[in-house]
Amino acid sequence: MTVMIAAVRKAARGVQRDYGEVSSLQISVKGPADFVTNSDKKAEKILRSELANARPTYGFLGEEEAEVKGTDPDHRFIIDPIDGTFNFMHALPLFALTIALERKGEIVAGVTYNPITDELFHTEKGTGAFLNNKRMRVGARREISEALLFCGLPNRADKNHEQQRNELAVMQTKVAGLRCIGSTALDMCYTAMGRFDGGWAHGLKPWDMAAGILFIREAGGFVQGLNGETEPLYSGGYLCANADLLPQIKSALAEAGKP
Repeated sequence: MTVMIAAVRKAARGVQRDYGEVSSLQISVKGPADFVTNSDKKAEKILRSELANARPTYGFLGEEEAEVKGTDPDHRFIIDPIDGTFNFMHALPLFALTIALERKGEIVAGVTYNPITDELFHTEKGTGAFLNNKRMRVGARREISEALLFCGLPNRADKNHEQQRNELAVMQTKVAGLRCIGSTALDMCYTAMGRFDGGWAHGLKPWDMAAGILFIREAGGFVQGLNGETEPLYSGGYLCANADLLPQIKSALAEAGKP
């Protein structure tokens, strides 16, 4: 955990310097409405370098650079240098650097850091989840009609627009409110600390949600794949909430039909 926190804080320094410099950001297009900044690339290089210096045998899976197989087959760092790049590009302070440690296919530690708000989330399996060293717990609301949920909205390259419009239409009739902040990593951290009561998202990669899965579980919540997978990391999406709200969210999404 000390190694992961030190790495994310070091990588965040460059991100903080670049934040707000919208006119001077170097931006590349990976696909329709899918962008990467030079800040993403620099941050991932720093994360990999710092983590590799401390744990040279571990592998890496990250958003911006190719997967690296480690000599230790049991351990791998999963990295997203800036989750919420589009927010970062617009100087919207809702993005985070996030690292997870995978051991034998299971996430056992995670760090997520928003350098603008200086909110550092960290967790290790079996020890709880923390925001700036204060213990987090998921919200206690029991009725979906009282809940504030997050949703992940697709970009124009997504093939699932109609499905997600159906889900939003159903959910809007059942919840107190819906929000889309544009960072899955923060969606999950905010659920772990009770800012959100739960939510769901499609079209994700492992690095988007790896640390967040453990945050929610260590904060007393539940996460599963959109099609019922008990381990959603490689399923492409998830829903999450406390024990009372999870089946209600699942039932509401079922009303919208299957993807």
